[in-house]
Amino acid sequence: MREERAYLVRIVTRQALDRLRALGRRKESYVGPWLPEPLLTAPDVAEDVELAESVSMAMLLVLETLQPIERAVFVLREMFSLDYDEIADVVDKSPAAGRQLAYRARAHVAARRPRGTASAAETRAALQAFQRAVETGELQSLLDVLAPDVVYLSDGGGVKHALLRPVVGVDKVARLLATGWWKRDGKRSVELVQINGGPGLLVRIDGEIDGVVAVRVENGYVTGTYHVRNPEKLSRVDRETAMTR
Repeated sequence: MREERAYLVRIVTRQALDRLRALGRRKESYVGPWLPEPLLTAPDVAEDVELAESVSMAMLLVLETLQPIERAVFVLREMFSLDYDEIADVVDKSPAAGRQLAYRARAHVAARRPRGTASAAETRAALQAFQRAVETGELQSLLDVLAPDVVYLSDGGGVKHALLRPVVGVDKVARLLATGWWKRDGKRSVELVQINGGPGLLVRIDGEIDGVVAVRVENGYVTGTYHVRNPEKLSRVDRETAMTR
């Protein structure tokens, strides 16, 4: 059984590495910021804090900054608790090299992962306020709910209109959201949902899904907004994706 497990882990990891390298080449010519594909998740995912953080948009973006082999080692060690001998065999490295890769990846992630926390009540209140502000375009309401150093990223993949650079700072992000810059002619609706285990908004124009906004809430304020409009990445937001450890 152990040999079968090791074989399966090796095959899956190598396929994942090939996929990561292919995505890396694609991202070199990608138009604007690249965001992970959003998933519509069930509310119970958010109740498992560890699981929710591991699949959150913010954490996935941190993992994207790792080299493919570092990311593979990090996931195998931190998510699946494989020992270093197993990891070394999977990635064709010595146990010592595997330990060094794991240490470097862990330190990299620890330095960049979001620090603040928010209770369920704080998150719900912040998201509801954010939703109302986005729907109405009321500038003061946005200023009240956004953190001073809030970051806004949008991903249209060159197919839909999106901003080519991150927008940082409460004044800039608030004014941007207040204008509803992504809105084309038609009726816009905004629905509260769970995206990648965290709070988010599902945006529809004339009843059709136009995009999702994953929201990071820390200490009662919105600190990160990740707006995905690329149609190729929206295939899994019309139904919930089951997630377990």
